[in-house]
Amino acid sequence: MAPFIPEPSLSEAKPVHEEAEAIKLCSKWVENGLTSNKAVQFLIQHLVDLGCTPPDRFIQCLQCDKPGAGFFGMVQTEDDETGRKCNPDLQKLIGTSPKILPEIYICQQYMENELMTHKTMVHELIHAIDQCRTKMDPLNNCIHIACTEIRAENLSGECSFFKELPRMTKFAGHGKECVKRRAILSVRGNPNCAARAEEYVDAAMFRCFQDVYPFERHPNQK
Repeated sequence: MAPFIPEPSLSEAKPVHEEAEAIKLCSKWVENGLTSNKAVQFLIQHLVDLGCTPPDRFIQCLQCDKPGAGFFGMVQTEDDETGRKCNPDLQKLIGTSPKILPEIYICQQYMENELMTHKTMVHELIHAIDQCRTKMDPLNNCIHIACTEIRAENLSGECSFFKELPRMTKFAGHGKECVKRRAILSVRGNPNCAARAEEYVDAAMFRCFQDVYPFERHPNQK
């Protein structure tokens, strides 16, 4: 299983909970997201509709080694369908016939509250949908990485008005600037893309910022 880059804004974060409390709270918040968060439920159903039905307990809380909010990888089913195995190289899965299924991990000790947990779940589910619907190479193709990070930042609510208010120097266009800033940080986390991260995000920004799939409109637009 190959993870995406952890949430960039937490690169210098400190744990907010001790391990025992963190797993209890995170597990509760994830379960609430699965049972009551409409965006989470919609995205999971869309994975099912795309033929990427998630395995049981595919969103799990984890004590992460490095600061981050979460990450996701893909698993490939065994040939006999009796179990699943992790594949160390996502690129080997591109364009092949075995079923590819998502796994998402939430960094439990960095989850400040339930809202943050749910936004992290949505962020990682957008990555999972992008991997399922396209022949995306999230390890080596820097434009692919930039595009899925732009979409995840934009559609997850992580650049919401109230969250970004302390950073704002202007109101108009700040959401797009937030998406770009955070996407660049994520792309820089990949050694293959770090040197030209801003260039890759700029190249993908126009198309991928407008791409709200699988939503009909941006989730903030009621």
